[in-house]
Amino acid sequence: MRLRFTLRTRLFLLLAAAMLLSALAWAAIFTYSEREPRARQLAQLLTSVANLTRSAVVAADPSRRIELFEELSRQEGIRIYVAEDDDRIKPPGDDAFLQQVQQQLASNLGGNVRLSLELNGERAIFLRVPIDHDAYWIVLPLERLNHSHSLQWIGWGALAALIALFAATLFVARLTRPLRSLARAAGEIGAGGRPAPLQASGPDELRAVAHAFNQMNADLAQLDQDRALILAGVSHDLRTPLTRLRMGIELSVGDDEMRRGMEADVEEMDRTIGQFLDFARADDGEPAQATDARDLLDELARQYARRNVPVKARLDQVPTLSLRPKALRRAIANLIDNALRHAGGSQIDLSLRRIDGALAIEVADRGPGIPPEEAERLKRPFTRMDAARSNTGGAGLGLAIVERVARQHGGHLELAMRDGGGLIARVTISAK
Repeated sequence: MRLRFTLRTRLFLLLAAAMLLSALAWAAIFTYSEREPRARQLAQLLTSVANLTRSAVVAADPSRRIELFEELSRQEGIRIYVAEDDDRIKPPGDDAFLQQVQQQLASNLGGNVRLSLELNGERAIFLRVPIDHDAYWIVLPLERLNHSHSLQWIGWGALAALIALFAATLFVARLTRPLRSLARAAGEIGAGGRPAPLQASGPDELRAVAHAFNQMNADLAQLDQDRALILAGVSHDLRTPLTRLRMGIELSVGDDEMRRGMEADVEEMDRTIGQFLDFARADDGEPAQATDARDLLDELARQYARRNVPVKARLDQVPTLSLRPKALRRAIANLIDNALRHAGGSQIDLSLRRIDGALAIEVADRGPGIPPEEAERLKRPFTRMDAARSNTGGAGLGLAIVERVARQHGGHLELAMRDGGGLIARVTISAK
């Protein structure tokens, strides 16, 4: 699974790395600063034990030294026994702390003193000191190293780091929450929606971004309203003279061929005006409602059948979804009309099915098709091809209308070449 490096993740990792480096530096400084005092303290303790033990051994009767050693072990937890030449010891090595203790002991007790934490496989504090012409091992438990104070400080430092990380998480979440809202709102605008104004919160920079976005959203809404009003007004005003022109042609033109040509031109102008109207009301605020897409498309196919239009429907049963039925009906009708103009009288196939959890509505024809590299360009408003599929006029708004309606439903429009020739126009709608 690939980790998503969102802004929130990046900020958290950056803060966590900074805190971790700070904690490591603090731990290193603490360890370095407290090592010498602790080494001096342990060396002083061992020096005192060695001096007291040496004094007790020297002052005691040689025949009673064993009893003395046993008494020290019972009372003080200090074991003493004679050092042998074949004793296996582990030197301090690279341990800076033990080296400092060794140096301090050599300064306090002389250079013949040896320190080790392991002797003949046993772990403890072993101090080899000369006593009365012999060498003895003084053994203390490892607990005398007394790391507890240092470990407590390290524990408190780790707790402080965890609290800081938790605070950083809250800070990053609060900082990125307005950005996530902005991304959602931008996506909604991209899908043709009109999101509610963003709440201006957070730092001044994010507040400025929210204000700018809200102003842009309001400006876009006003532009869409103005565009819709202009297109609807112009289209409506043009249809009245077109109607009179059509009646005048029927009454005054005697040449049948000329009359049919002029009527075809008028019909084409009327279709173009119809596209303008559809484009103007593509987002006319129609509310979404529970809709059976199969029933909607079946009714549309029967409407074409009553006009003897060769549309064959293959519609699967699909669940009821929240759709804008009028807008969706206009979009699919646009695709069918577009296919009819280019199919040369051949059959148009209308299908409805589910693909990967989404609703797929397909309109397929046997026309000349379009080059794959032109598919995205043709979905833009007022765009037409210069080749086979452009010889029937039109304003170039049909596919733009379908694309807008598809995006309003959380989907998209695909244009693909059909096996055996022709075009498949597929509207995919989210089934969530």
